[in-house]
Amino acid sequence: MPTLRLLCLSLFLLSAAEQPIPYSHKKHLALGLECTGCHTMPGKGEAATFPAESKCMTCHVSVKKESAAIQKLAEFARKKEAVPWVRVYKLPAYVWFSHKIHGSAAKCGRCHGDVAAKDVMIKEKPIDMNSCMTCHDEHKASNECNLCHNPA
Repeated sequence: MPTLRLLCLSLFLLSAAEQPIPYSHKKHLALGLECTGCHTMPGKGEAATFPAESKCMTCHVSVKKESAAIQKLAEFARKKEAVPWVRVYKLPAYVWFSHKIHGSAAKCGRCHGDVAAKDVMIKEKPIDMNSCMTCHDEHKASNECNLCHNPA
């Protein structure tokens, strides 16, 4: 019988954030798009970005342009405004995390789950210190404090 703590954690992990525009990773990846094609990692490659609205409009200028959601996207693109996506994962400011160090696009599923099977993104795993340290242990990575907190 699951404990109340595990039940609460499960409900927390499985809740999907309400997004300003519906987006299906499943549909887009089925077309052959790749994670890093939309979620670029500029500069030193430490942080993954949300796609630029102009990138989406490359296809959506003609694909499903009658859709209310695409019209809303087009309006953001026309105004050169970012869609106010609700982050699924957000680390505290005092934690340093590098997508570049943590692996290639092929390894995105370790944290983000089977994205190609998802219409809606949910938090697949907690991003607390215990979870990170457990993963570091499994992959024989250092758990020294300054690796993730105030790295030089």
